[in-house]
Amino acid sequence: MKKIMLLFLGVLFFREGFSHPLLQNVYARQTVTLNGTWNYIVDPFDTGYFDYRQQPLKDGFFLNRKAVNPGDRFEYDFDRSATMTIPGDWNTQDERLFFYEGTVWFKKDFSYTAKPGKRVFLNFGAVNYTCNVWVNGKEAGSHEGGFTPFSFDVTALLEEGENFVIVRVNNQRRAENVPTLHFDWWNYGGITRDVMLVETPEVFIDDYLVQLPKGMTDVVEGHIRLNSPVAGVSVGLQIPELGIDRQFVTDEQGEVHFRMGARLELWSPASPRLYDVTVSGPEETLYDRIGFRNITTEGKSILLNGQPVFLKGISIHEEAPFRQGRVISREECRILLGWAKELGCNFVRLAHYPHNEHMVRTAEEMGLMVWSEIPVYWTIRFDNPPTLQNASAQLREMMERDKNRCAVVVWSVANETPHSPARDVFLENLARQVRQQDDTRLLSMAMEVSGFSDNTNKVEDYMSRLVDIISFNHYLGWYVGTPQDCKTRQWYIPYDKPFFVSEFGAGALQGYHGDPAQRWTEEYQAELYRNTLEMFDRVDGFAGTSPWILMDFRSPRRQLPYIQDFFNRKGLVSEKGVKKAAFYVLKDFYDTK
Repeated sequence: MKKIMLLFLGVLFFREGFSHPLLQNVYARQTVTLNGTWNYIVDPFDTGYFDYRQQPLKDGFFLNRKAVNPGDRFEYDFDRSATMTIPGDWNTQDERLFFYEGTVWFKKDFSYTAKPGKRVFLNFGAVNYTCNVWVNGKEAGSHEGGFTPFSFDVTALLEEGENFVIVRVNNQRRAENVPTLHFDWWNYGGITRDVMLVETPEVFIDDYLVQLPKGMTDVVEGHIRLNSPVAGVSVGLQIPELGIDRQFVTDEQGEVHFRMGARLELWSPASPRLYDVTVSGPEETLYDRIGFRNITTEGKSILLNGQPVFLKGISIHEEAPFRQGRVISREECRILLGWAKELGCNFVRLAHYPHNEHMVRTAEEMGLMVWSEIPVYWTIRFDNPPTLQNASAQLREMMERDKNRCAVVVWSVANETPHSPARDVFLENLARQVRQQDDTRLLSMAMEVSGFSDNTNKVEDYMSRLVDIISFNHYLGWYVGTPQDCKTRQWYIPYDKPFFVSEFGAGALQGYHGDPAQRWTEEYQAELYRNTLEMFDRVDGFAGTSPWILMDFRSPRRQLPYIQDFFNRKGLVSEKGVKKAAFYVLKDFYDTK
């Protein structure tokens, strides 16, 4: 009964998740950027939101009130407060906030001229972790989850001329959050991705999908949906290089569905072909670049466009190269992905949360397949229905944003989650949601090795019957044993499915050298890479790997002085951009594949 109830709740949560519109392809719409300098107030006791009895205030900081008379008492002033660059995290912009977890208030003044017949949405690429938003002192809405986009219709809240937006951001870790209390990356707080006003007609293209059907190579199918259930509206689809120029009329739900033959050049890492696509309505035209590919499995093989492919991958955190902090620009994405290409990668695992839209689009342009994941990480509250609701919403938002990105070939619903009946029900809900929403990509999750006996590692998991790829993390030679143990270790993986090693690795301080048996040296890391790759290459069904990790990244869990200094040192590249010896070991291995 509990399992049936949770499955029902999972579907219910999925339907209720549409309280805030998720605008497709915001960068192709008419926008006004709000990026730049914002005032901020650090508020560790949340005095701008709650009174001293922890009751919500009616006249909190969100009103942006100012003293007019000598006797007025207001204990805050945004205009006289410090400023910060948005998008950006607060940890690396104010040294006082390096470890800070709590509330920070942000304010942006802007001018706006109303346009007749236009609706206006306030769109955020991501805010970590929860936020409340007010425009001109009136509540626009709230959002939970630090890595997915959201927007609010603020048409009725804007005024002619001068306006202000205030955002209360809180990044406190909580047991019921997604991710939960403990995770192995920096808890960067703030408005970490682009902020913009998005202008649309009253009736606009709310959503579209243009793709290959599963298992086909000569058909384009999809849909166009308006924001309102308006019938009889003319919408169009143009793909000039395919000779497609079609007009459709919406049904009573305000939608059209199409399916048409086409002679396609398929997208692949060797030839990342993207087509110019135009989706048009009566009062707007949206431009996109879309590729077409098929990703499937057959027995123990992964097939890209019908041909076996080995996933030559690397895991990546959304950590900016050279300066640290959250990635905020396409240029920083290109640096990280450029290192992946130099490794010989055809695949990147974007861990452990949805990355910036710029990262996914840049990977697509560069010919890199993508694993995209939600932060269901370690010991989530699997028995808590609101936590499932939260994870479901983040999964939907991730999939909605990137469903037209052919580079995304794997949706992942979890990483290293401990086995339990509650966990199995929780993840099964998410797996079923993926299947209902998208049948054209592979489903996986990074599992744990479940047992060891007689020099044999075992990979057995309830979720293995639901995923397409048996993916697992394994750190033989680092957390257990030595790199030499890889030479004799055997594997028991009892599934007729491809297996993918989603993580392995070892810490090394760049520039620290010694014997291959000496921890933290580049030689130790390189030796572990050689032995691990040789070990898995002997096992039937080995279909790829994404070692941990491309670049050293900040983590509060990593405290060893002079070696870690709050960096996870498993990167193949240092935080300063210097490649370690293991970088070239992996590159040599990929050159043979």
